[in-house]
Amino acid sequence: MRNLIGGRRAAVGVAGAAVLLFSLAACGEKENAGTPGGGPSVTAAADTDLAAKVPDSIKADGVIKVGTDSTYAPAEFLDNDGKTVIGFDVELFNAVAQKLGLKAEYESAPFDAILPGVDSGKYEVGVSSFTINPERLKSVNMVSYFSAGTQWATKKGNPSGVDNENACGKKIAVQVGTVQVDDITARSKKCTDAGKPAITIDQYQAQSDATAAVISGKDDAMLADSPVGAYAVKQSGGQLELLGDIYESAPYGYAVKKDQQAFAEVLKEAVQAVIADGSYKTALEKWGVEGGAVTSSELNPTS
Repeated sequence: MRNLIGGRRAAVGVAGAAVLLFSLAACGEKENAGTPGGGPSVTAAADTDLAAKVPDSIKADGVIKVGTDSTYAPAEFLDNDGKTVIGFDVELFNAVAQKLGLKAEYESAPFDAILPGVDSGKYEVGVSSFTINPERLKSVNMVSYFSAGTQWATKKGNPSGVDNENACGKKIAVQVGTVQVDDITARSKKCTDAGKPAITIDQYQAQSDATAAVISGKDDAMLADSPVGAYAVKQSGGQLELLGDIYESAPYGYAVKKDQQAFAEVLKEAVQAVIADGSYKTALEKWGVEGGAVTSSELNPTS
């Protein structure tokens, strides 16, 4: 998820029909009972002791300003009105904010603009399925709250014959700036080092564009975070299927400005509080992603 705007727009032209098909499949399934995300919003009761620990600079307006890339269903994406951000990340962080006696307000942004926005003070928290890694910990504090790995997906029936352990010469879609870019780049290097064709790596600004490229046949497969890949397959109406197992699981983290250590600490306590009161479990089960649940939150975990 970085800043390849030109590449993204080119992809939209090629995959426009697939985007429409994907949207129709998603809308059709959303109407069915049992679809992830249906039902009332999850809420959490405010904890006065935790609320008292929130820095005055954060709680002065009663709002936590959140930057998010709203293209990453089911974690964070736009509702049918085209402007309301929904998803399990959103629902869970709403409960965390409520625990602190605050309200979360979301602003959609390109993924690669969120951490710089946190650093500059434009956003008070970044909530956008950020995998915690050493590079990100150099620039922000990160509070863990979920665990996800990587999984591949292909068009139904795998017509291109993709082998996720040997994808040399294939065209693979990923979202710019994700850990999957590093993953597929390393795999491509192994191919060329062995004298095999490189992997063509197509990077898209939005995960929805990467998904559409596979549905259209422009790309042979995609890599994404495991809950995102599973949700895309479910919402594709039978046009996609998962390939291989989930691997390299790692924690997601809320991003907080490096000099806001006290706020990061109280966020960690708030995550722990929603785990304890059950609202955490309810939010994840509502979206069908309870497999990524954690039992405790950590600040800046190193492994």
